[in-house]
Amino acid sequence: MEVQRVLHMNKGEGEASYASNSSLQRAVLTKVKPILEETILDLVGDEAYSETEVLCIVDLGCSSSPNSLSVISHIVDTVTAACQRWHRQLPEFQVVLNDLPGNDFNTIFKSLPSFYDKLKRVNINHGPCFVAGVPGSFHGRLFPRKSMHFIHSSYSLHYLSQIPKGLVSEEGTPLNKGNTYIASRTPPAVSRAYYEQFKQDFYSFLSSCSAEVIARGRAVLTFMGRRTDDPSRDENCVTWKIMSLALNDIAREGLIEEAQIDSFNFPYYAPSAAEVRHIILQEGSFSLTRLEGFEIGWEPNAASDTNRTSSDNLKRATYVSKSVRAVAEPMLSSHFGGSQIMDALFQKYTERIAELYSKEVEPKYYPLVITLIKK
Repeated sequence: MEVQRVLHMNKGEGEASYASNSSLQRAVLTKVKPILEETILDLVGDEAYSETEVLCIVDLGCSSSPNSLSVISHIVDTVTAACQRWHRQLPEFQVVLNDLPGNDFNTIFKSLPSFYDKLKRVNINHGPCFVAGVPGSFHGRLFPRKSMHFIHSSYSLHYLSQIPKGLVSEEGTPLNKGNTYIASRTPPAVSRAYYEQFKQDFYSFLSSCSAEVIARGRAVLTFMGRRTDDPSRDENCVTWKIMSLALNDIAREGLIEEAQIDSFNFPYYAPSAAEVRHIILQEGSFSLTRLEGFEIGWEPNAASDTNRTSSDNLKRATYVSKSVRAVAEPMLSSHFGGSQIMDALFQKYTERIAELYSKEVEPKYYPLVITLIKK
């Protein structure tokens, strides 16, 4: 799998699009908003930037949902209110939206007129805001040296730049047979390979950002993490465990071959807090000012109800399945086949999720949020 070619969310604004199925990511942004606001205020309150005329902000891994522009809007509003409160000159805003070349930038750009109109309605006194898109991998350099003040990234850094090496034996036999990610029976060598790839990617990310961010620039990064030291025993594996089960379901029906499952691996890794801390300290360009995790349900807006029926469980499962499909379908369809196979796969995936809910299991994601200051 050529990850940079297929790693993008479902495009457009239709029923299966990421734009229509990204409420989980929006809920994560809402959780992190106080931390984002605190970090932005810390940045603009720093004496080193008291007379900054242009504030340069980048959103790395912006994707194509309304979430990215909502983050930018909140940053602009926060800076504007602070400068007015402190009787300081309002800066102009240079905003850069980044993702891989396959990202649906057109959907974002089409929404810019309404974004600018909303900025004017909320706060007519904000400084001019200029938005641009830069396609490319954030695991390498994207911007000139010392050109950025603030880096934001949400729900992107858990994706790997490539499939880890070392997932097959010297004889060419898949080591993680029947699975698409780390699972309870995954050999330790596979878990190590995933961690080593994440370590390499995150180190490269930090190194690239350190060149592009000015001294004492800030970053707020949120991505999938895990509570446990052992990645094979953490709850975050459930999403992909069920995907593996659904793939095996349609393999038994003859829609795909088992060998296709054995040769597919998600380019994803949810690190522990200890792993993240170790890499940041090892790279050495940033001071780590916050590192914490929080729980969020697969359906962040669902009300608690202990008397759910099978119909309720199916409805919940459909919501989760559509959310996962919006994220994973481009990767899966490039390997297993087109819409007919994807429809069958996500029907099985929905059934498997409904079965999980019928057992009164309430799985949680565990995102990590970190804040950094460039040394």
